[in-house]
Amino acid sequence: MFKPMTTLNKQKQLTIIWNILTTIGLIGCILFFIYGIKSELFYSKEALEDFLGQFGIWAPVLFVALQAVQVIIPILPGGISLLGGVLIFGPVMGIIYNYIGICLGSVAVFLIANKYGDTVIHFLFNPKLRKKYHGWVNHRRFGLFFTFMIFSPVAPDDFLCYLAGTTKMSLRKYTTIILIGKPLPIVLYSFGLEWIFRHVVSIFS
Repeated sequence: MFKPMTTLNKQKQLTIIWNILTTIGLIGCILFFIYGIKSELFYSKEALEDFLGQFGIWAPVLFVALQAVQVIIPILPGGISLLGGVLIFGPVMGIIYNYIGICLGSVAVFLIANKYGDTVIHFLFNPKLRKKYHGWVNHRRFGLFFTFMIFSPVAPDDFLCYLAGTTKMSLRKYTTIILIGKPLPIVLYSFGLEWIFRHVVSIFS
């Protein structure tokens, strides 16, 4: 007879599945960047137009959706998708699409955490990160702390957005902070990573 699966075994299985998905996603991004370099996708306007032409008007819609999902289910480091937006759509539209997708995903994250509480946080994030910020959940200055961290380009945004959903913060206040606070880190990350990417590529080209 099969023994019933315990909670610990379920968590181990979920962790294995999560690690597999993360690895697959990372490999997929690496392969796409290699393809982009070899096909001159990131350097040739014609090559870029041909690539985007395959998706038509759905290209930005699909990217925004993927960017939003990346916030909800943070399988990959957020910087990878930010870099992809700038490389594929250019610095202006790439920033805009990054911003729209991340803001939509961030609002969805708040609503998910608001409904399911700590359960989703325990599944998605490691205990060390949870323990580090746990003291802020019921702190009377959490709103000020959250605002400061969202403006910071080095804060664990995805985790903090989930954490905010478990507090008494209103959706209106949260959305306002996200809409105002996200542009700066998005711009810094997008242009910074693009500069690093092109500098590294130029070394090996």
